[in-house]
Amino acid sequence: MTSADFVWSRRFRDRVASGINSRQMSPSSSANTPTWHSFERKVDEVKPSKSDINYLVMDYLVTNGYPSAAKRFAVEANIQPRVDVKSIQERVEIRSAIHSGDIQTAIEKINELNPQILDENPSLHFSLLRLQLVELIRKCTTSPNGDITPALDFATAQLAPRAPTNPQFLEDLERTLALLIFPSENLAPQLSSLLHPDLRKDIANKVNEAILQSQGARKEARLRNLVKLRAWAEQKAREAKKDLPEKLDLGLVPEKNTNDGSGHSSQNGSSHDAMMTNNGDLDAMIS
Repeated sequence: MTSADFVWSRRFRDRVASGINSRQMSPSSSANTPTWHSFERKVDEVKPSKSDINYLVMDYLVTNGYPSAAKRFAVEANIQPRVDVKSIQERVEIRSAIHSGDIQTAIEKINELNPQILDENPSLHFSLLRLQLVELIRKCTTSPNGDITPALDFATAQLAPRAPTNPQFLEDLERTLALLIFPSENLAPQLSSLLHPDLRKDIANKVNEAILQSQGARKEARLRNLVKLRAWAEQKAREAKKDLPEKLDLGLVPEKNTNDGSGHSSQNGSSHDAMMTNNGDLDAMIS
């Protein structure tokens, strides 16, 4: 198996292993004889099992919605995914629709999967509808003689009735409609951020978490929780003036533009896993 996502999953596992069991060298008086900090010696004594690391990686691939990579990694690591990999595809399709700006399709797919997800989460539902309004405004303001009527009609029918129920909804709606007033090339940062792809990514992540929660699964991958816990522990240790190396690396920084063996450079994914790198951007956890 030499596909890009298979290669990526193996490299990701190796980076996780090195990050969990990293050895940070600190310089000494001799340039040829690096010494270890006492903390690094303690870290080196921790020997996580390969199977534990494999399950961490598999959990990450399943939770974040990379079915093709999860399937190939399961074969390579000889482990069985704890969920049906095919069930991930529904979340992948919803995420892909949001990332491409097709919010109506995403909402329809969410309701087909479980209508209670949006019914029981009005904040998430409003965020999706507002993003749909942003996409309508983007379309009409970038088209010659663009007609703003569809955007205004959508805001009136879908968002205006919901806005009075929450002060934040009203503020968000007013700010979004301001995109119709000011030229797109001269927007204030708080307005230009609405047109940035990061808004799509943020809402797609929230939708993914809501779907997982509705299915009784964890909202975040265990690996992501471990990274947060590790950062919190380091912060507390430094606040308590514990003896730590000046810099502690996670060891999860990926190699960039790695050749996948086919003569083409690759970054963490393949065409089989939509949005493997969030439209070209590496996962914030490992970038």
